[in-house]
Amino acid sequence: MERGARKLPTARPNERAVGHNRPMAFGQQSGPPATARQLRELLDLVNAAGHRDFRDARGPLGFTQRQAGGKFTRDEADAFIAQLEQEHVADGDAASPATSSTSSTSPAAAPAVTARPKAAAGSHEQELRRVPSEALAAELQRRGWVVMEP
Repeated sequence: MERGARKLPTARPNERAVGHNRPMAFGQQSGPPATARQLRELLDLVNAAGHRDFRDARGPLGFTQRQAGGKFTRDEADAFIAQLEQEHVADGDAASPATSSTSSTSPAAAPAVTARPKAAAGSHEQELRRVPSEALAAELQRRGWVVMEP
């Protein structure tokens, strides 16, 4: 190496390069952490979407392992809040769960499945409503699902 030349830092095996030359450990946040208010609002929206917690919503909402553990940056939290509020409004629900006084974060109070308004049902859904329950159950069993009566 030439005298006076500057050696650039390299990423170690458990790090990835971020920006120009700064190494960053794998799985670390790339910004300031989300505020408690953002996390409460995000958890309320996740519960309203039919999930118990962040870990339960990991696959459907595309959370990373770090996010499933409840660790979000402010920008990530804002983006997910905006996405979930938009989906919530698109589903026809006018009241935001974050502003509702009856909102609860307990898993038992969260709905198991979010219901879509009947007016928004597509043509496939309308066709399926006309199919007898026994035929639907038989088709689901053929595809490997376990089916039981409500």
